[in-house]
Amino acid sequence: MTELLLLIAGLVAGTINTLAGGGSFVLFPALLFAGVPPVIANASNTYASLPGYVSGAIGLWRDIAKYRERLITYSMLALIFGYVGAELLLRVSNATFTLVVPWLMGFAVVLFAFGGRINEFIRARAGSGGRRRRVGAALLLVLLAAICVYGGFFNAGLGVLLLAFLALAGFTDIHAMNGLKLWIAALVAVVGVVRFALSGAIDWYHGSIALVGVTIGGYVAARLAKRVPTGLIRGLVLVYGIGLTGWFFWQGYA
Repeated sequence: MTELLLLIAGLVAGTINTLAGGGSFVLFPALLFAGVPPVIANASNTYASLPGYVSGAIGLWRDIAKYRERLITYSMLALIFGYVGAELLLRVSNATFTLVVPWLMGFAVVLFAFGGRINEFIRARAGSGGRRRRVGAALLLVLLAAICVYGGFFNAGLGVLLLAFLALAGFTDIHAMNGLKLWIAALVAVVGVVRFALSGAIDWYHGSIALVGVTIGGYVAARLAKRVPTGLIRGLVLVYGIGLTGWFFWQGYA
């Protein structure tokens, strides 16, 4: 039953990630329910989500390649500070992480709910080249570094944060933004998975079952995307995410 639960959770998470985002709201608690300790469940969730990032980035490579001049800098920051985030996760006890998770989940839910408005707000105020220069390239890179640390530590909500950063950096091509988002997230996940693997922090058995489900769910959803009302999916995910956050607060602090 545990294996079936994880496979179904992976299918649902992969579908949600493709259609609306927020698959970690399903997969992470499913790993916990399967008996995987919190820190290892979080690391295993990153491992199971990795193929979706990689395949998405490959599919949008032509759009990504238009910004080769920024790609090296962004990639280096993703690798270095994604590693920092993963290292931080490994230095946190399961008990401490259990207390931190509700706040991270709450933050991710807020990002999921208002991510579109946040991105539009930032894009409207950071569209001109002069504006970007005043904000300062150094400050933007510090922001990206902080986002990559967050992504290495806790995967949920990373995509929204990366889109907000790219909007602030002056990007307007949504395809390029999605491609760069997936590229950066993939590098953060890769370096995290390598670090987690070296420390034995991945539950390969349960994580691989979830990974199979995520891969199949993402593929099927991509084929059926135009037939599914994404607004409804987002609404259901949001309600579920709010309830799940409340449950994590009750588990951690009751």
